[in-house]
Amino acid sequence: MDLSNIRIIDSHIHQWDPFRTPREFSRTAKLLRMLPIPIDWAKQVAPRRDREFVGDPTAYANPYLPANYRADAGGVPVESIVHIEVGWTGKGALAGADETKWVAGLPFGGDNPALGAIIGNADPAAPDFAALLDAHVAASPLVRGIRAHVAHHPDPHVRPYTEHESALTTKEFRNGFAALAERGLSFEAWVYSHALPDVTALAERYPEVPIVLDHLATPAGIFGPVGKHTGTNPSLRRELFVRWRDDLTALAENPNVVAKVSGLMMPILGHPVPPRGTSTPIPVLLDRIRPLVAHAYETFGADRLLWGSNFPVDKPITSITDSAELIATAITEHGGGRDELEQIFRTNAQRTYRIES
Repeated sequence: MDLSNIRIIDSHIHQWDPFRTPREFSRTAKLLRMLPIPIDWAKQVAPRRDREFVGDPTAYANPYLPANYRADAGGVPVESIVHIEVGWTGKGALAGADETKWVAGLPFGGDNPALGAIIGNADPAAPDFAALLDAHVAASPLVRGIRAHVAHHPDPHVRPYTEHESALTTKEFRNGFAALAERGLSFEAWVYSHALPDVTALAERYPEVPIVLDHLATPAGIFGPVGKHTGTNPSLRRELFVRWRDDLTALAENPNVVAKVSGLMMPILGHPVPPRGTSTPIPVLLDRIRPLVAHAYETFGADRLLWGSNFPVDKPITSITDSAELIATAITEHGGGRDELEQIFRTNAQRTYRIES
């Protein structure tokens, strides 16, 4: 499907510089720059769950900035992007706002796509949550919401982003969440698929807060082995899909929730990683993701889905061009036309993140 006449908004990208900003992976990136060790050797000594998540660590070992994204986007007509927080580790309760300030100062616009919106990091369970929200908003007028590190998986071989199971359900998290409603901010929910009911419960409790489900809730191992209890055999993969399907259907009943058809080429889903610098062929990926996209389209509809490249996290598996083509093809196969693609690739992101045209 031709997307050349749609001024695309990429609703999910990451920007980082592990050498000049404090990131979870800054120390590793600096060591790799200093030591004469091939990155593939270093990868082999990393914990298995980290290897399974990143696929190829090259992008994490280098800066990824507006010019890098522009080069990766190639001929895809991306007009603007939404930056999603990633791995900032500054010190102090309000340090997360430093990432927002840093992103706002990057050279977007001109030859690069425009910066349409920023999603910062903050934990509703933290005592200083409200103060951090205000610091994010003060750092940039483009702040539209926050993402918290709540992704946890019951399989210890799947990389967690918090030590706490069911982080969305704690009293502290739910009480703090009210501060988003008070400020008209959204919540970016990235969880592994087993936690979808927790997102649904949150959406039901706070119907006034827009919730964006990232990556269709990342059913780890759905395309093959990752952990010991995820996709190691067809029966487990089928069980994982059915549970994901039913839980996504329940979540979609909440009108304050929209979902991103993004991150479907993350290695953690079980995609084999092709040789560096190559992409998995489109027909192969399409066969894998088609059922996921079709169900998301059926449950959320064209008016509540957003496309995001999730670059550079998805880069070991695919390109931005192929990612856009994959989603567009899956949607058109399921009956979507030009108007529906316009919604998914542009207008829904424009509405959700209040991006000026």
